[in-house]
Amino acid sequence: MTSQPADAAKADLTLDGHGVVQLKWPRAVSISEADAEAAMRGVNELCGELRHPMLVDMATTAQVSRGARAVFGRPCQASRIALLGSSPVDKVLANFILGINKLPCPTRFFTSRDEAMAWLRKGQAGTA
Repeated sequence: MTSQPADAAKADLTLDGHGVVQLKWPRAVSISEADAEAAMRGVNELCGELRHPMLVDMATTAQVSRGARAVFGRPCQASRIALLGSSPVDKVLANFILGINKLPCPTRFFTSRDEAMAWLRKGQAGTA
C-alpha cells in the first residue's frame, strides 16, 4: 500500500494493493475549496500517469463548500469514483456532488464498502 499526505489537507490518501485510491475524510469535516484542491492534487500525484478507481469515504462529513464541489467536478486521475457514506446527511452531501452537470468519470454513492469496492474493481479493466 502506498500512502501520501494530501498536502496540508484534512484527508488521508492511500493507494491499496488492488490499485484503488482511497481518500478518507475525518469525522465532522467541513471540506473547503482549498481542501478539495489539495486532495485532488494528492490523488494526481499518487496516481502519476495511470488512472485508478477511487473510494471516497465521506461518512460523517459535515459540509462540502460550493468551491469544493466545483473542484470535485474537474477531471483527475480517478477512472471512477465511489462515494461511501453512512447516513442520510452523507447521501444529501453526495447528491450535491452527483448533481454536478458533467462529472469527469462514473460516480456513485454507496452505504456498503463491499458493494463500493466491487463496483470500483468491476471497472478496472483497461483503465491504465
